[in-house]
Amino acid sequence: MSHDINRRDVLRGLGVTGTIAVAGCAGGGGGGGGGRTLKQGVLQPISGGLGNLGKPIRDAAVLPFTLLEGNTEFTIDSQVEDTQTDPNAGQTAASSLVDAGYPAVTGAASSEVTIQVAKNVLIPNSVVGCSPASTSPAITDLDDNNLIWRTPPTDALQGQVLAQVASENIGASTAATMYVNNSYGQLLSESFASAYGGTVQNQVSFPKGASSYSSQLSQALSDDPGVVIVIGYPESGIQLFRDLYSGYPGDTPFIVTDGLKDATLPSEVGNAMSNVQGTAPLAAGPGKEYFTTEYQNAYDAEPGVFTSQAFDATAVCLLANAAAGENNGSAIAGQMQAVANPGGEEVTPSTLADGLAMAAEGTEIQYKGASSAVDFDSNGDLKAATYELFGFQEGGGIETIEEIAFSA
Repeated sequence: MSHDINRRDVLRGLGVTGTIAVAGCAGGGGGGGGGRTLKQGVLQPISGGLGNLGKPIRDAAVLPFTLLEGNTEFTIDSQVEDTQTDPNAGQTAASSLVDAGYPAVTGAASSEVTIQVAKNVLIPNSVVGCSPASTSPAITDLDDNNLIWRTPPTDALQGQVLAQVASENIGASTAATMYVNNSYGQLLSESFASAYGGTVQNQVSFPKGASSYSSQLSQALSDDPGVVIVIGYPESGIQLFRDLYSGYPGDTPFIVTDGLKDATLPSEVGNAMSNVQGTAPLAAGPGKEYFTTEYQNAYDAEPGVFTSQAFDATAVCLLANAAAGENNGSAIAGQMQAVANPGGEEVTPSTLADGLAMAAEGTEIQYKGASSAVDFDSNGDLKAATYELFGFQEGGGIETIEEIAFSA
């Protein structure tokens, strides 16, 4: 089906297929890709434990499609699917994209979902997956035939950031971790423990969606740690912090990770959460300001965690598709580093249409995104990233306390 999409209508585009016929070329770019269709799937958690975070990530992932409308000779064919923050549902949703012929997918989110989708659907079908929100180090080691990429940094870096904040900012010589019992939680907990210069007294796992986390809190706090690291998602975090403040004074410093960067968390918990700080990848690419403005215009909202990474994941896949010259996953995979890494004409979110034309003509390009410079290593991971140390504002909102640059 062919139709025009108003940017505000994207919010209502869940679960639909769209073909955007977009004639004309911004900046007078060449016609190397004229009339070609670029097919791109989007696979995000629009419901389930990450639903609150997943909707804005989905919105950012589809934003390039609407910004390209009327500005390129390519036709964009897209389809959005919901993983429900569940590995089984995610595989079913991914299979729908594969069956519909999408050679590349912006997704998934939740490392456990991404790993299962990659292993059981994308890799066997030679489909590119570029996750904007999965950070587990286990993704690095997938036998993926060069098909799996991501625009957020691996938690091997975030573990070092957490260790630095715990030691230097908080001054804690002892720590405990509480982590959701999946790949994301376990490996980030281990990454922190290996990087931390103090003593990790307890590493306590917890299930998603439990009615109480009192026993896990008791175990984590049993040795009076100087800081507690919490790695999880809002659905579980709300109950966990409700249990904390109902059973304890709330004066122990806590550090949460990107999965709990939710501005509504204090209001949901019913506490200002003044003892809680967090770390998360920070949007710090040259295209950040443009992306922020366009996201605000499209959705009447501020960008959130992993939204800039979602825009960049879609943009890189589209550029790689244009460079490949065909809707073929293996061919697109072979162009991911070529269109993103240093060397060639600089392309940013604001010049994406020109970048598509140049890529199609064989011009060497380098995409510098909204979230970062998007410089991939041989594993499809970012070579460097900027993190923020954030705090929660009373009454709702997130404030950046400090920016922390890290390189692999």
